[in-house]
Amino acid sequence: MKEVWLRLNPDASETQKAELLKTAEGRCNVVIVSPNDIPLASGLKLQTASSDERSDIKLFQAPLKSRGEFSPNSAVEVVVKDRSDEEKVLKLAEDGARYVLVRCPDWKIIPLENLIARARNKITLLADVSSTSEATTALQTLELGVDGVVITPKSVNEIDEIDKFLNQGEDVPLVKAKVMIVKEIGSGARVCVDTCEIMEAGEGMLVGSQSSGLFLVEAEVHKNPHVEPRPFRVNAGPVSSYILTPGLKTRYLAELKTGEEILIVNRKGAARKGHVGRVKIERRPMTLVESEAAGHAFSLIVQNAETVRLISDGSSKPVSELKAGDEILVRVEEGGRHFGTLVADEMVIER
Repeated sequence: MKEVWLRLNPDASETQKAELLKTAEGRCNVVIVSPNDIPLASGLKLQTASSDERSDIKLFQAPLKSRGEFSPNSAVEVVVKDRSDEEKVLKLAEDGARYVLVRCPDWKIIPLENLIARARNKITLLADVSSTSEATTALQTLELGVDGVVITPKSVNEIDEIDKFLNQGEDVPLVKAKVMIVKEIGSGARVCVDTCEIMEAGEGMLVGSQSSGLFLVEAEVHKNPHVEPRPFRVNAGPVSSYILTPGLKTRYLAELKTGEEILIVNRKGAARKGHVGRVKIERRPMTLVESEAAGHAFSLIVQNAETVRLISDGSSKPVSELKAGDEILVRVEEGGRHFGTLVADEMVIER
């Protein structure tokens, strides 16, 4: 579990401090305060860290005049400018410091990579960051990321952004649908969504002709005699189809661009964020798939190819082999969409 530490600016107004602490409760683990501000955090579900003995965590500044023995809840702040500072962090871990807060004023990534690789499971390594962008980078560096971040927010929005990033997994309930019709319909402009991720069997994206019924289309993860797997790709459908994106918003496939976020979903409904590496649009023969779920009919158009597969509860099947009566997984919702956002009570007819 990643930790978030809030550094409370002692020069902020009392109103600002109170607002930040209220927002941080339940979202942050620790608040770093000046000794004068310790009472402000009393009664909140937040640990305090400072140089004062009254704090839950005793905070030291490196270099230390006398190391002595660290208490079980000791934290040390270190500025990392070169390899010798990295060695100081590792020595602190050996000496029993529980938390080490590192600030990298020059190189932001490489020092963290080195420390994550060498100090993992020895200390709780926290990166002192100046923005939410730096925070998200530090939390993903070397894939594992640091154990947490320390941020001095200028507004509650920064706390919200980090919290959303750390809780980005979105469960997407899926239901079984019965295939009713499979029909070749001629050529159209179809979209391949190539991502910066490697997907696995049972993972893909939710797309469809209606926002109220989206089909789980599998990534090109399976081996075949004619082409290598492309586990970064979902051959998603025509330019007009909807795709479910983070925040459970829909977009048209035609709108997607390199660098934008997409949502990768598996057959259990577990979702994770990814990013578009490229969007590839070409004319290809297309197939219409119509299904029924929860008493409603839903449709999907995809390229007619053996590498395009729809996911079911326990397997997946190429659209070229799909037939009436087969079961597949879809996401169903009530209501309409306005620029991709659900309007639950709106009456919308989609055919």
